[in-house]
Amino acid sequence: MRLAKDRLDVFAMLVLCVLCLAWGLNTVAIKVANEGIPPVVQATLRSFLAAVLVGLYARWRGIPLFRRDASTVPGIACGVLFGLEFVAFYVGVDGTTAARAIIFLYTMPFFVALGAAIWLPNERLRPVQVLGLVIAFIGMAFGLADGFQFGGGTLGADLACVLGAVLWAATTMVIRTTALMRESAERILFYQLAYSVPIMALCAPLFGPLGLTEPTPLVWLALAYQVVIVVAVTYLVWFWLITRYPASQLTSFTFLTPLFGVAFGALLLGDPISVLLALSLLGVALGIYLVNRPPKTATAGGRGDARQPSV
Repeated sequence: MRLAKDRLDVFAMLVLCVLCLAWGLNTVAIKVANEGIPPVVQATLRSFLAAVLVGLYARWRGIPLFRRDASTVPGIACGVLFGLEFVAFYVGVDGTTAARAIIFLYTMPFFVALGAAIWLPNERLRPVQVLGLVIAFIGMAFGLADGFQFGGGTLGADLACVLGAVLWAATTMVIRTTALMRESAERILFYQLAYSVPIMALCAPLFGPLGLTEPTPLVWLALAYQVVIVVAVTYLVWFWLITRYPASQLTSFTFLTPLFGVAFGALLLGDPISVLLALSLLGVALGIYLVNRPPKTATAGGRGDARQPSV
């Protein structure tokens, strides 16, 4: 596919900033909705409603979603991993701050880089990427250490968020190593949303009540934000961007998401930002940038990990 642009222009950079801002606010929305909807029940509702919206969009665009081919089995695998990822992450968000949760979730690119170096023979880590991994893992260690300032009570939740990052990376690796690489981004997203619903529904009884606890208007607004704005709007904009601009340059901007997420957590929820947490944020954000930074000889082709946006 020939891209319309060989580098990011001012318009694309502004749109990317808005997308990262929206994704950073997403963790705050999860935290707010957890006050009235049990975490895994919320995640199940989110995937179900988002799958309906993506299905309607695909039907409008004439994109086939249901057909048996080589992508079916890896698609189901992605759905299972996606479901387990969000069980871990939503439970983690419920037990820690939004600021800490988004930092840990965004260690995902480093697990992808490690997996690619191990399982994809043509993708070896460049020295700058190795440096990024080291800085990121130091940042994650600072974040875990920050939890002990509060008696270590958030350690389990923090590790659940890290597990979410590992499962997100595993989903990305399945996409990159199977027939899904040849599928449309809309079908890949639909696979994850639709097949994750039964997984999360089965897990829901293990993590709290199944009914709604305090479904206030703010809780419903927070859930609607996740379904409509994050999935239905920002992902469609992301998919449009990856048809026009180089994927490697797009993904290098994702370091902004945890920055926005921590800022929103502090401003809207009053999350404490200690020195250790600030160091963790800087380490993870810098690591994301270095790991995703395109080499000087990079070409404009290829979608790469851009087919797997933040969810």
